[in-house]
Amino acid sequence: MIPQKLTCHCGAVELQVTLKGNLEDTAHRCNCSFCRRRGALSAPVEYPKGLKIIRGADKLTLYQFNTKAAEHYFCSVCGNYTHHRRRSNPNEYGVNVGAIEGVDPSELDNPSWMDGVNHPSDRKG
Repeated sequence: MIPQKLTCHCGAVELQVTLKGNLEDTAHRCNCSFCRRRGALSAPVEYPKGLKIIRGADKLTLYQFNTKAAEHYFCSVCGNYTHHRRRSNPNEYGVNVGAIEGVDPSELDNPSWMDGVNHPSDRKG
């Protein structure tokens, strides 16, 4: 895949991301308590080689909750979500599809949903 540019709303943070597949097949939404409120589509990139911080590492703010396994990153200037390291697969980042240059998430045909309420890591067994 070809690396793509991803920026926060104000431009203080710029990332170079290499998606694991095409957006039609990989973009998804999650229904966990956090993602429902955030509302962003995400797409997978390999950790760590699929994401490179070009500018603004010092502007990124980390948010964690509950198990503190996932790492959610935001621009400290504009508050825009850029990416997160996944709890379900720590070898992946999820990136904000709407922040990828030239991508309009509304043009994606019916993105899939991930059941974050019943997260695989929470299953006892």
